[in-house]
Amino acid sequence: MLKSEKERVVEQLAERLRSTDTLMVADYRGLTMPEIDELRSRLLEAGARFTVVKNTLTKRAAEQAGTTNVLELIEGPTAIAFLEADGDPVAVAKVLNETARTTDVLVIRGGLLEGSLVGDAEIKRLATLPPADVLRAQLVGAVAGPLTIVVGLFTAPLRDLVGVLDARIRQLEEQGETVPEPGEEPETEEAAEEPAAEEEQSEEPSAEAEVASADEEEEQQDG
Repeated sequence: MLKSEKERVVEQLAERLRSTDTLMVADYRGLTMPEIDELRSRLLEAGARFTVVKNTLTKRAAEQAGTTNVLELIEGPTAIAFLEADGDPVAVAKVLNETARTTDVLVIRGGLLEGSLVGDAEIKRLATLPPADVLRAQLVGAVAGPLTIVVGLFTAPLRDLVGVLDARIRQLEEQGETVPEPGEEPETEEAAEEPAAEEEQSEEPSAEAEVASADEEEEQQDG
């Protein structure tokens, strides 16, 4: 490869690393070209570009992009699945995990999720989750319940939704309200107002008490 060609590849890789905060790294050693082509097509459907490059060029690109944390995963024959903006990390993890099982050749090393370095165990765990759209529906259905940390691993639209829900929960807690646990009946306004009404009634003297007090004062003045 000519020097100018290497520089072009490094620049392209650096741009992808700068613009992608989620990617997955695998050792493709042992895969045939037809298997690599099939894997690349499946990953493209899931929203990821599967790129095979030389480690020396990848390291130069990572240093240029300021993403040196990914260098821990770059060793031996390396391929990187870069997620597009609309890519589904769960679907990408599933494709890689299924390929690793069926071929018994592909080895998942780890990746970056939301910019954080993770190992192969996290990628495999991600592959066991439902698709992102199903997770969104489950999250909306459980809006009154506690949010789990794992939700933060998913795509930007879902992350935005979690942020809105989290902000709403914090707002309720600051106002002295609590978020009910799943299955718990929320307290109604009438029920909340009843103790206050009883307390207010107990503090104010009744009309009979006021009349009796007035009669006693009059008797004392007469006496």
